[in-house]
Amino acid sequence: MITREGLENQQIWIYGIALIIGGCIGSAFESIGAGLQWMISPLIAILLYGMFTQIPFLRLREAVSNVKFMLALLVGNFVIVPIVVWGLTPIFPQSPPLLLGICLVLLSPCIDYVIVFTQLGKGNEKLILAATPLLFVVQILLLPLYLWLLIGKEMISVVQIGPFLEAFLLMIVVPLLVAIVTQLWAKKQEIGDKVLTLTAWLPVPFMAFVLIVVVASQIGKVYNDFDSIIRVVPIYVLFLIIMPIVGRFIVRVFTLDIGAGRALIFSMGTRNSLVVLPLALALPESWRTLAVAVIVTQTIVELIGELIYIKAVPNWILRDSK
Repeated sequence: MITREGLENQQIWIYGIALIIGGCIGSAFESIGAGLQWMISPLIAILLYGMFTQIPFLRLREAVSNVKFMLALLVGNFVIVPIVVWGLTPIFPQSPPLLLGICLVLLSPCIDYVIVFTQLGKGNEKLILAATPLLFVVQILLLPLYLWLLIGKEMISVVQIGPFLEAFLLMIVVPLLVAIVTQLWAKKQEIGDKVLTLTAWLPVPFMAFVLIVVVASQIGKVYNDFDSIIRVVPIYVLFLIIMPIVGRFIVRVFTLDIGAGRALIFSMGTRNSLVVLPLALALPESWRTLAVAVIVTQTIVELIGELIYIKAVPNWILRDSK
């Protein structure tokens, strides 16, 4: 008999199989895979709803009041990360569309499934959830500046804020509000409590569904521009390797506790790939294909890296105190 605990214990294998299934669908049946793209946003929204319902919102005041964590999060994502990106991109020179895609995705900290991965990596997901509005507002304000500094002011005009804001509202705010309503319902009625219990089953299977759909719908774009895109993979791999090391140093500087430290490391290593995808789709045709493919490539590399993070962060990088 399948149990929720059993699913959670086997989640690494489940996600690995999901990546393979998505790759097979997208490669063998490209038209079918491409047709699945519309499902990405709804699946992410359901995934986050399931995740949000499991978080005790009454304790979020404690997270918001953790000024030290919030300061470390801002320094890590908006000072250290841009410096690392600035240092990595000249090592592997790229054409302007490729460079724009790299900067879009690496300069934008994740505000959705990082919450899921933080929880799976035994970090304090409540801190990340509380920081989501702050991360969103700051990256909206600073992204044009960073693009101007790293690429040039002529690139700013191609970035549209509308799709970014729409993705944030539909995939973050709406699931969050529905989750809060579910928790309030669970306090007042028995049926609401049963619904809340059932939502605990959602995160693992829907994370698998997200992986399948993202890979199946986007792998064709990666394959068609493979010769150009393969040059960005070393940047993404090095970024994933560097972030936990730098993050561990910031944890020590700000003397964060274990849960907060793991949350910081996951936030610095996880980028806004699925949410900035609409930004790339809004680019002019001459830029769109390569920028989208670069972002999708980062998604695939990052998802593999996150599966490693889930084990590496709590077991090796930032272990529990004895």
